[in-house]
Amino acid sequence: QVQLVESGGGLVQVGGSLRLSCAASVRTFSNYGMGWFRQAPGKEREFVAVIGRTSWTRYADSVKGRFAISRDNAKNTVYLQMNSLKPEDTAVYYCAAVISRAGGVTTDDYDYWGQGTQVTVSS
Repeated sequence: QVQLVESGGGLVQVGGSLRLSCAASVRTFSNYGMGWFRQAPGKEREFVAVIGRTSWTRYADSVKGRFAISRDNAKNTVYLQMNSLKPEDTAVYYCAAVISRAGGVTTDDYDYWGQGTQVTVSS
């Protein structure tokens, strides 16, 4: 059973930074495409960033240039560095994983999900 555990969320002021981590309990982490999604109250879960098995990346337009996704296969961990945070970035952030595929930009592209971590950006 794949387990994903996010951490690093919290309360930050506008313009601040946070780094989210997602630790995966899998045998061969490098075989997984990994993504970050977020869900604000009353809204659908939306794509934030993806990193493929070969470490290619893709971002939502709303976070491009401010967020950076990375992975450390030795630590079975994917990260989301979030800079220049805005109030509209407030959401629960979810880590997602899919085996043997690159990962994608929709929730249907993933098989496993973490429990989420709250990020609140205050103005």
